This record gives sequence, C-alpha cells and structure tokens, in this order.
Amino acid sequence: MQQTRQKNTSAEMVIRRELHRRGLRYRVGYTVSSKPRRVADIVFTRQRLVVFVDGCFWHGCPLHGTWPKNNAEFWRNKIETNRQRDSDTNRRLTTLGWHVLRVWEHEPAAEAADRIERELKELKGEAAQCRGQSPDTEGASHVGSVGRDSGSRKSGGGPRTGPTG
Repeated sequence: MQQTRQKNTSAEMVIRRELHRRGLRYRVGYTVSSKPRRVADIVFTRQRLVVFVDGCFWHGCPLHGTWPKNNAEFWRNKIETNRQRDSDTNRRLTTLGWHVLRVWEHEPAAEAADRIERELKELKGEAAQCRGQSPDTEGASHVGSVGRDSGSRKSGGGPRTGPTG
C-alpha cells in the first residue's frame, strides 16, 4: 500500500495535459489546508478552485469501484474511510472559501477538462458580477500584455538560474 502512487497518476497527467493544451494554467500538489493537511491535485488559485482526481478503487466509484474478496472487511473500512475523508475535505475547503470539483479517473480527459472549464467560467462570471463588470470583458485588456521578461514573478523567487539564465 505504501507504494501506491498518490500524485502524478496517469489519470492526473492526462487531465493536466488536456488543461494545458487548452491554455489553462494551474498549480499541482498545492496545499489548500494545513490543519488537517489537504493537498489538491490541480488548483486554480485565483478562482479558488481545487480539483481532485479520484481513483475508482480507492474512492469507491459507484460505476467502477470493486470490492476485493480477500481481506474484505479491511478494504471496506479503508475505502469508506477514504470516502469520509473526501466528504470532510469538501466541507472544510468550502468553509474556507474554495470551490471543490472531483473527477473520477475513468472520466475521459476531454470531458473532465470541459467540466473544469465550465466551473472556471462560472467562477469568473461570479467574480465579475461582484465587481460590477461583464464576465465577457473582464480581463480582456490584459490578454497578451505580460511578457516573459516583464520582471513580475508570482513565485517571488530570485533570478532564474540554469542554462537559460
């Protein structure tokens, strides 16, 4: 069980590639709550949207989740505990002002990306309405205005190092 991959799973990678292909940028493995510690698979910090890519077995997918016959009671408890933790995480993050979206690993990447994009557009529309702007024009003047050498880095890190300088 220790060797079960917890991040950068193939399902996560496929969805992340699809989001990136669509021009969406996000954070990976971002800690959204410290007590208890909760790390989201994909995070859009500006929109406060967290995405969890849940494995069908580990999170008890109603369509593809299976119940092992060996050591059945242990696995039922384990999977039920995971599901309870998922519910607790959703509740805690919502209380902290985050929007939570869960995607099953069996969901096609394009469909998952569509759901994520729809949620981002809804959140963008809500934010624009709060500021009295039209969601269609919000931020339009900023498209392409930030260049690579603009001097503004969100990471706060020092100068770039390495072969590209």
